[in-house]
Amino acid sequence: MGFAKKEYEFLSEIGLSSENLGCYVNGKSKANGPVVSSVNPANNQTIAKVVEGSIEDYEEGMTACSEAAQMWMQVPAPKRGEIVRQIGDALRAKLEQLGRLVSLEMGKILPEGIGEVQEIIDMCDFAVGLSRQLNGSIIPSERPNHMMFETWNPLGIVGVITAFNFPCAVLGWNACIALVCGNCVVWKGAPTTPLITIAMTKIVSEVLEKNNLPGAIFTAFCGGAEIGQAIAKDKRIHLVSFTGSSKVGLTVQKTVNERCGKSLLELSGNNAIIVMDDADIKLAVRSVLFAAVGTAGQRCTTCRRLILHESIYQTFLDQLVEVYKQVKIGDPLEKGTLLGPLHTPTSQKNYEQGIEKIKSQGGKILTGGSVIESEGNFVQPTIVEISPDADVVKEELFAPVLHVMKFKTFEEAVKINNSVPQGLSSSIFTWQARNYLQVDRTFRK
Repeated sequence: MGFAKKEYEFLSEIGLSSENLGCYVNGKSKANGPVVSSVNPANNQTIAKVVEGSIEDYEEGMTACSEAAQMWMQVPAPKRGEIVRQIGDALRAKLEQLGRLVSLEMGKILPEGIGEVQEIIDMCDFAVGLSRQLNGSIIPSERPNHMMFETWNPLGIVGVITAFNFPCAVLGWNACIALVCGNCVVWKGAPTTPLITIAMTKIVSEVLEKNNLPGAIFTAFCGGAEIGQAIAKDKRIHLVSFTGSSKVGLTVQKTVNERCGKSLLELSGNNAIIVMDDADIKLAVRSVLFAAVGTAGQRCTTCRRLILHESIYQTFLDQLVEVYKQVKIGDPLEKGTLLGPLHTPTSQKNYEQGIEKIKSQGGKILTGGSVIESEGNFVQPTIVEISPDADVVKEELFAPVLHVMKFKTFEEAVKINNSVPQGLSSSIFTWQARNYLQVDRTFRK
């Protein structure tokens, strides 16, 4: 069957159709779970249908993956690196199409969509080099005529659970390293970006097939919480990497810990940029704009708090508000668009509720603050003047909302930076070396 819209026809170039099977199990595409729709957040219309995986599909996939793990870990690391190199080349050949799919299904603008796929290619290149550097140490022993050899062994199977905001890059960060280290990979993609999961899996599976390797080395599932819970509970999966909300991540960590497994978590952020009085304001304004508005504020590293020195506060804000008003909002696939839609209607509702909460806690809207009436999930990029002590500042609103506050001294700025429960990233704009040399010692990570 063909796609409902002509502009979706490029998806056939990366192995997608209007109806798709959402699992790659034991070297074959199959699925026996519910049928869901992949939705374009720019208009909330269906792109294609996907059959999700069932628990029976999961068990079949894990049985095959466990068998493949025994073989894959015996392959020399440089040979494993060669497979990852080929995956990188296959991604290069479909970079534009995959990037367009990321923009279409997730909602980020096209340069970001293409950039996300490029991140996986870069990780493939990095992992290829790593495959020849998995060195161990030779350690002297206190016993005569003895020495100790250190060698690194694969875990076996690594589970990767990814989120909608970076629907394929996070897979690359995890899977490329896991594969060259001799581990099989089980991937559960985000429920709302199933087409990306399927397209990426097809590329990996074709490389495995071309090299006469078991497809079960890379096993993938489209599905919801049921599949994620199965991965967290499964003793056959020795490490689970989870990217998503802190609430779900802590649940995953607890479940994995209860079976003495390992977990790797990428959770919430409440990131700040400090701008000192000696900063290059023009440079900082451009940087803050991209950091706060990029991906419609749906990055874990999105700048959510802007901490300005009082002497440049108004000058900086005037310039920032002006550039915010020039941001082109619209279809993420259109040239010149800087801000696409939020990912779901629920995200849009959360934005509305967040703005009301900000107002109720004394926040002053300097620009934006409203939903844009349309078929899609569009909102205005928003700047809010607010006290750093307001409770809402200490929460993560996954939207393009920037809280602005002022400080007098460097020490006060650091205190504000460290006043939220979330960590992740912090930045400072200054020309004074003594300021940024203090940053690493004083910023709470």
